[in-house]
Amino acid sequence: MRLVTGQEAAPSQNDQVEYEVKAQSFLGLGSFGFMQVGNKALEYYNEKNAKDYIQIPWTEVDYISASVVGKRINRWVVFTLHNGHYAFSTRDNKATLRAIREHVPADRLLRSQNMVDVAKFYGGKLKDVFQRKN
Repeated sequence: MRLVTGQEAAPSQNDQVEYEVKAQSFLGLGSFGFMQVGNKALEYYNEKNAKDYIQIPWTEVDYISASVVGKRINRWVVFTLHNGHYAFSTRDNKATLRAIREHVPADRLLRSQNMVDVAKFYGGKLKDVFQRKN
């Protein structure tokens, strides 16, 4: 684990780490650190403040939604059953999601709607609102 020395970090929930990568958390102002995909949880640790961490057990994950632009994944969001959602981006989002796929079923890994899909959906609704009724 790569953390700042001299600060107490939360103990890891994982027995073994399967994948580790540099990451960014978009919780609040955002922070840089390391993402660990392990056998029991998904964990994020801030690289400058060891007390700033996010641990999400696999049993708590409801689904994961990825923002895809073209063929690139910009960021992804973990939606939990009880504690809201957490947005992340890693150095290699595709490899991170592949590692997560070992613990989250494929039907729970979703692609979020892009602006074109949202505009198509609301475009039809707005057209009905502004049409003249006789």
